[in-house]
Amino acid sequence: MYVISLDLGTSGFRSQLIDLEKKDTIKTVVTMGHPLPGGNVMDHLDFAINTGVDVAHGIIIETVGVMLQKFDVDPDKIERIAVCGNPIQLSLFQNIEIRDLAYAGKSKQASLGVENVNRDARIFAANEIFKGIFEMGNCEIIIPPAIKHEIGADALAMMLETDFMAQKEPCLVTDYGTNAEMALKIGDKIITASAAAGPAIEGQGISCGMLAGPGAISDVNVEGDYWRLTVIDSSMNPAKGPLVDPVMGNEIEGSDIVPKGITGTGVISTIALALKEGLIEKLPELPNGRLVLGPGITITDKDVEEAGKAIGAIRAAHMTLIVDSGLKYEDLKYSYMSGATGTYVDANKARRIGSVPDFCENIIQFGNTSLGLARKIALDRAKLDEVIKIAQKIKADHLMMASSETFKNIYMCELASWQNGMPTEMYAQMLEMYNLPVYPKTLTDVNIEKKVVRDIDDVGYLGLDVVADIGITLEAPVVKCTLCHKCEKECPEDALVIVDKDGERFVNIDSQQCLGTSCRRCVVVCPEQTMNHSLLRVK
Repeated sequence: MYVISLDLGTSGFRSQLIDLEKKDTIKTVVTMGHPLPGGNVMDHLDFAINTGVDVAHGIIIETVGVMLQKFDVDPDKIERIAVCGNPIQLSLFQNIEIRDLAYAGKSKQASLGVENVNRDARIFAANEIFKGIFEMGNCEIIIPPAIKHEIGADALAMMLETDFMAQKEPCLVTDYGTNAEMALKIGDKIITASAAAGPAIEGQGISCGMLAGPGAISDVNVEGDYWRLTVIDSSMNPAKGPLVDPVMGNEIEGSDIVPKGITGTGVISTIALALKEGLIEKLPELPNGRLVLGPGITITDKDVEEAGKAIGAIRAAHMTLIVDSGLKYEDLKYSYMSGATGTYVDANKARRIGSVPDFCENIIQFGNTSLGLARKIALDRAKLDEVIKIAQKIKADHLMMASSETFKNIYMCELASWQNGMPTEMYAQMLEMYNLPVYPKTLTDVNIEKKVVRDIDDVGYLGLDVVADIGITLEAPVVKCTLCHKCEKECPEDALVIVDKDGERFVNIDSQQCLGTSCRRCVVVCPEQTMNHSLLRVK
């Protein structure tokens, strides 16, 4: 018999097939993007609200069905699937209420009739949602509990799968992604938050970006007069890549592994190294407007700006958590990093550009904690009871960054730094003007401990299978379309095409490639205003 662990991330899905008796990982299957249009969790929520929860649920279930088929096992021998993710992803997976997650304010939620939505742990038959997609007659699905409606199983996982809960001194944990979940622990008090960092932190929204997967540049380092690339290999391990001259764009020395693109950690590393080596004198300006890391792999000024938005949001959220909790910066003793970015990023480079606090004495890097918690629950059903008890004991306060003046003021300073090159001295003056504590000096002597070398520590003896193209096409009528094709030309991801069926015109959109609310250029550019994403349905 088999069990499956499933992580529904905001930038992609991860799943593992596990031998229940031997407890060995057999195979890992990952997607190279999220199946819903959009670059972050709020885009996914917007799509579901406007297009229909049934449509969003159907896309997610069809995608997971494709992943399950990749395991190539008898469906009746799958006993259990444990699923982790944030509340939005888990709600869409189960096809349950999401409007309470979309609208803040008790009066608004009361008017919609969505107060006090129950997101406790749940166990149900797999065929309740997979019937007709991938039927599993003997399988149950386990959903871990949320701590509060906005603090889900992924946040719980980052606390439980690291040493966070055991720490006696003030500590911070962050699950890096398009929606960076974080928690600050001071004694027995836990304050949670999230920062809508956007797709750049995972390599999306970058001109040559990709998720952490085979062929992705995950790090860059100086070697002599040039830069040595680190590229993720087929087993998700960091491997030695080509040696390049990033300014002239020449490959000095090849390697056995050919880079295909760059992930968020590689972008962070590139920017940090360019700052250290003096290639960036003023943000976001690169020499000649770009750095070249290989054929078709170029980092531009615009990419630096996009990365800055993400890094700035995370840093501002970290600072807001600390300031609003009443903690002094220098009292933070531990900072935990999880997720793909937390795994592959060079912590010293992350400190240099601010995605991890550079005033913290101890930095500890973990892998995919969400998949890790799902694995434990899948292997041992009784583990769920333990998780429920811990979730009930965690008395977490949640800080909403969207309504925080502290976050707003700090993020404005971050944007001014990344987009306009505002000097450090002026940054400090701006904080003082807002009556906020000045950012402390960078510590030179810190302890960095890396618990894993790859995001998914054990991919199984059958290795990793990457679902590069989920292959779900969405279709909507465009009644007044004149076939000008401006929408096709404007789309930055080449995600759509206009088709004519016996005189009726439709737009076909690749759900994985479409940036959704983050973009909507096709809607804006249409001269007839005939593009309506709320009419999209699975083709």
